[in-house]
Amino acid sequence: MIARARRAAYEALRSVSAGSSDLGHAIAAHREALKDERDRALMMTAVTGALRWQNRLDWLIARAARRDVRKLDPEVLDILRLGAFQLLFLTRVPAAAVVDDSVKLARIAGKSSAAGLVNGVLRNLSRSRSALELPAIPAERDNAARDRWLDALSITGSHPRWLVARWIERLGPDVAASWVDFNNREPALTIRANTIRVTRASLVDRLAREGVVTTPLRFAPDGLSVESGNPLRTPLAETGAFVVQDESSQIVPLMAGRAPRARTLDACASPGGKTLILGAGPSASGLLVAGDRRWKRVRLLRERLAQSGLDRARIVTLDLERGAPFGDVFDLVLVDAPCTGLGTIRRDVDIRWRRTEADIQRAALMQRTLLREAARLVAPRGRIIYATCSSEPEENEDVAALLAEPDSGFAPVDRATLAAEGLPEPLLDTAGALATRPDLHGLEAFFAAAFERSA
Repeated sequence: MIARARRAAYEALRSVSAGSSDLGHAIAAHREALKDERDRALMMTAVTGALRWQNRLDWLIARAARRDVRKLDPEVLDILRLGAFQLLFLTRVPAAAVVDDSVKLARIAGKSSAAGLVNGVLRNLSRSRSALELPAIPAERDNAARDRWLDALSITGSHPRWLVARWIERLGPDVAASWVDFNNREPALTIRANTIRVTRASLVDRLAREGVVTTPLRFAPDGLSVESGNPLRTPLAETGAFVVQDESSQIVPLMAGRAPRARTLDACASPGGKTLILGAGPSASGLLVAGDRRWKRVRLLRERLAQSGLDRARIVTLDLERGAPFGDVFDLVLVDAPCTGLGTIRRDVDIRWRRTEADIQRAALMQRTLLREAARLVAPRGRIIYATCSSEPEENEDVAALLAEPDSGFAPVDRATLAAEGLPEPLLDTAGALATRPDLHGLEAFFAAAFERSA
């Protein structure tokens, strides 16, 4: 009988590869059927690993099969990716079991004619796994070596070639290589103490009593990195004492400053992590409106805020791209804009394959509309924050530049002011924008800029 974990991994990977689900939803949909924690762990590791290393695996599969992977049936290719990942990266997994289950999967998937191919390719990879000849990082840094850099970072480093090319051109090959390396490391689980309910210190103690060891994050004042144990499987997970949130994401709302805000709008709020930070900080005693454009996201936002104890927030359905039914009444507006998410590749491994270069321009066009509409809602002397989780300047500095123009009625909040308000100085660029980077800070690439409206 085929291992349940491998069958669940195949079904989850197929739903991602076919475009019917993202990775998070695919794992959640197939995890519940697995009762054994070891099966759940293997399924999640196999699916995530096969996606993270997809380009490298495809290159090796093509060599072992002696054919272009694009000529393989997609079901067969996914079976080979899962098998190859387990053989090459999970050394404690018996090779014979991987090969045998992969052949059975081919038959279950209705691809019996490919069973021999699957068997041959995986056995070939198993025999040669100690001597793989992958493209290596070149010693040269000149233009003549550019194609070899591209091969090394896109194939061996398993990133889209178009994205690697952008990073090499903008940042240089060494920084591009460090970003690729960062994105391929397994991230730690990071959480934020919900200070509406607990302090960070008390959360540390309470988690420790449940066998969960944490350490404070470097920059986020209420954040923790989980060193061992699983806080999501403790009773605390249902109390709203913490939320799972990336460190860079936790820092974005600090751009609001410490001064109390009478009226706040979080315009793209779901799932609500940043709303909670505002609600416990500058917007703690004023009106806080939180909205999103899709009803499913609004429902998620409502559930998150209710569980976390932020019952003051007015939750609305708001499609800012079509305009908002408000005047210039908010003295704080946060636009955490929908984006390509290319700054979160380490955690959202499938994004690298779901995005194209054309998506960057499409996102930037929409983001400009959002920022223009949001700027209309800012009261005199009010502040607006524009943020993304993208690494690309077209979505970041180029969009924020709309409010830096002399006739915009806004002025950037400078670096010194933000640092005095509590922003970690190393994360601010010379213009005062929050710009977290893998190579400089060991963080996902997020961006945020703050502007204040004139009187």
